[in-house]
Amino acid sequence: MSHSLPDELVKKAKDLCRMAHDRELSLAAAESCTGGLLSSLLTDLEGLSHVFERGFVVYSKSSKCELLGIERRLVDDCGAVSREVAEAMVEGALDRSDADVAIAITGFAGPPGDDGPGGDDKVEGLVHLACQRRGGPLGHREEHFGAIGRDPVRIKAAGVALDMMMAAIDGQKDERDEND
Repeated sequence: MSHSLPDELVKKAKDLCRMAHDRELSLAAAESCTGGLLSSLLTDLEGLSHVFERGFVVYSKSSKCELLGIERRLVDDCGAVSREVAEAMVEGALDRSDADVAIAITGFAGPPGDDGPGGDDKVEGLVHLACQRRGGPLGHREEHFGAIGRDPVRIKAAGVALDMMMAAIDGQKDERDEND
């Protein structure tokens, strides 16, 4: 990351960790296009980082399968950047952790020609996120951030992830959740 994170993002991370701490919940993240940015953000918070149970940085297709237990056929058939894979990632993060709330992020930060995750139909700025509280409903969001650059896409994706995790902790359906 070539610049510091926006204060608003750091504040949102603190708010999430305070919520989790107050409710004695733990968090996990399965990250692809954000490459551990969210996990780093949540572990940088002095006095609150204990709520973060673990993170999975699963940038390659094989790492998604090996670390999160996703079937390779799903990744090959749907593409690494898809709703189906994001949902499988969050389920894998919950299955392979003791966390109460998990988030999954997979996308294409761009620019075209990048060798990051995705298939032949890479759309710069496309990000799929899935979030679930253990035993609760699974939420999904599809974001189209556009060709704004790698760092801005990663930062915006982290912000959406924090919002989704806060909604899951509150037990509220995210107003932009596609699972109606």
